[in-house]
Amino acid sequence: MKPKPFVPLAFEDDERFVREKTDGLVWHRSYYRTLYADTDRSQIVYHAHYLRYFEVGRATLMRDFAFPYREIERNGYVYPIIQLAVDFYSPLYYDDLMCIYTRPGKMERVKLNFDYILTRSESGEIICKGYTQHCATNSSGTPVEIDEMTLRLWEEFPK
Repeated sequence: MKPKPFVPLAFEDDERFVREKTDGLVWHRSYYRTLYADTDRSQIVYHAHYLRYFEVGRATLMRDFAFPYREIERNGYVYPIIQLAVDFYSPLYYDDLMCIYTRPGKMERVKLNFDYILTRSESGEIICKGYTQHCATNSSGTPVEIDEMTLRLWEEFPK
């Protein structure tokens, strides 16, 4: 099944963000070029590497908001992935330049989601859509309420 088109429009003269034309949601944008090591025997990107691309988007978003994950961990919080989903539409190949669109998703007391859309940079073709769900834990792995820095990211992300 083909996904609905994703039409990113410029957002307030900030290249890092776009507003999707049809639903008005704001997304953070980062770029990544696939490496030869990302491909498998069929010469397409191995499916598990898409989770790493999601991490690139998530880490870049957090860094751009001055909330790097390293600092959150220094404050005693860890956010392991507890659930994820990916819908694949088109493969990536060696040396393809992709746009990784990331945005904060649903948030609960101890859980939060990041949403992702990966597109081919040149054509805008949707490669995949997905999300990761994370649980806030302390350094011992016990679930705790989401930390203040992360709460601020959800509050400050452009609407």
